[in-house]
Amino acid sequence: MSENETETEQSTDQTMADRGNTRSRRPTSEAFRAFIGSNWGPRPSDLPEQGGAADYLAARHQLAGAPFAGQRLVIPAGTYKVRSNDCDYRFRPHSAFAHLSGLGGEKEPDTVLVLDPIDEGDASGATHEAVLYFKPRASRSSEEFYADSRYGEFWVGARPSIAEMEAMTGLKCAHIDTLRDALAKDAGQVQLRIVPGVDGNVEAMVNEVRQQAGLPVGGDALPDDEKLQEHLSEIRLKKDEYELSELRHAVEVTKQGFDDIIRSLPRAVGHRRGERVIEGAFGAVAREEGNGLGYETIAASGNHANTLHWIDNDGPVREGDLVLVDAGIEVDSLYTADITRTLPVNGIFTEPQKKVYQAVLDACEAALKRARQPNTRFRDIHDAAMEVLADRLEQWGILPVSAKESLSSEGQQHRRWMPHGTSHHLGLDVHDCAQARRELYQDALLEPGMTFTIEPGLYFRADDLAVPEELRGIGVRIEDDVQVNADGSVTRISEDIPRTIDDVEAWIAEVQASGK
Repeated sequence: MSENETETEQSTDQTMADRGNTRSRRPTSEAFRAFIGSNWGPRPSDLPEQGGAADYLAARHQLAGAPFAGQRLVIPAGTYKVRSNDCDYRFRPHSAFAHLSGLGGEKEPDTVLVLDPIDEGDASGATHEAVLYFKPRASRSSEEFYADSRYGEFWVGARPSIAEMEAMTGLKCAHIDTLRDALAKDAGQVQLRIVPGVDGNVEAMVNEVRQQAGLPVGGDALPDDEKLQEHLSEIRLKKDEYELSELRHAVEVTKQGFDDIIRSLPRAVGHRRGERVIEGAFGAVAREEGNGLGYETIAASGNHANTLHWIDNDGPVREGDLVLVDAGIEVDSLYTADITRTLPVNGIFTEPQKKVYQAVLDACEAALKRARQPNTRFRDIHDAAMEVLADRLEQWGILPVSAKESLSSEGQQHRRWMPHGTSHHLGLDVHDCAQARRELYQDALLEPGMTFTIEPGLYFRADDLAVPEELRGIGVRIEDDVQVNADGSVTRISEDIPRTIDDVEAWIAEVQASGK
């Protein structure tokens, strides 16, 4: 058989999973393996510093495990997602995992946190012990070291050792290969719950163990699994001091991003896709100062501002337009800011723009004032903003009914121009705690540790014949980040990002004049 025939036969026998290696000519000789695994210097002996969240993890685990005493809780980080055939998107762990492990950045794919039940007699009062199962780095004599493009040290850098991971997190750690045996221990006597939809491989492993132990599997187990998912979302409704400090930091660096947006405005005006000039300016700061974007930036100039989630950002930026920028930087701990400012491209608001902008700003202030009153429920913040906007729309002769009629549940005509909610919780996710029950979210009293947005807007589309012509094409949103302090007071933590008409105009002039 000729050499070409041999290669054809090998190609035919190659599995689809191995086809990604077709492009490479990887050396396989024993001589190469011996040589690449030799003559490496010693690894650093110093262990990494403990992460800032480590001191708060025990309290978080206690909150997470309290309703599930005697049950084993499985919280996967998730795995890589493929982009463009055999490249991967940047890894971002599931937020419940990040909260309970303290790991941020791109750490650590294919990792699983298990909260193992502790006997009721435990003196500490804890209900669970946390164990982090992950894939530590392989030796430099292994094939993984040089050949594995997803995990190999030669390709993606050195993964931590077990000792290093324990030092970083303060948690007990183990090799991921031991996870199945750990899950199977006492299965049947101990119920298993897993956060669903995060890691299909881990979920399949849990279901296999359940099936062998005679426990509910798959869809039969889903209601219990979703209870865990719900609970892990709800315990994040009130942030600890570490989380609050990270959110304040996220707002600080987001302000830097908005400064760079203002510097970019003259160049944006001259570019055929000026919105992307704005997007890029902010994105650069997000990568320099944080982990990246907390969500896709909205850079919406002119009438594009009236498309609520305009993330195409492929339009021009024109003199005389307003540009609505909704953007937030996710810092290395994965906590994100969420700020919106609507900026006059040439630095000066027109009279119609001022009219709309001031109405939205007044709604912001009314919502914050309501938040600062005793016994305020989360839903009351939205109601306060709507009262202002409905009143203003009535004054302008735009509402077909009175403001009072529009604010009734049978009316709501004002929502044509403000169709979204005014507030959402903020944290590890830009829309944090989204799986929480309504009674703990919309209907809940504001409590210390809660962090949320206030973001009313008015959106007058260019083709909206129900509004005066001078207002058509104007879209304004103002969004700030707010926290409830330990004493019950409420602080706008984005206070240093200008929002009034005069302050915004002065901000643009100052930043552009400085050139820095």
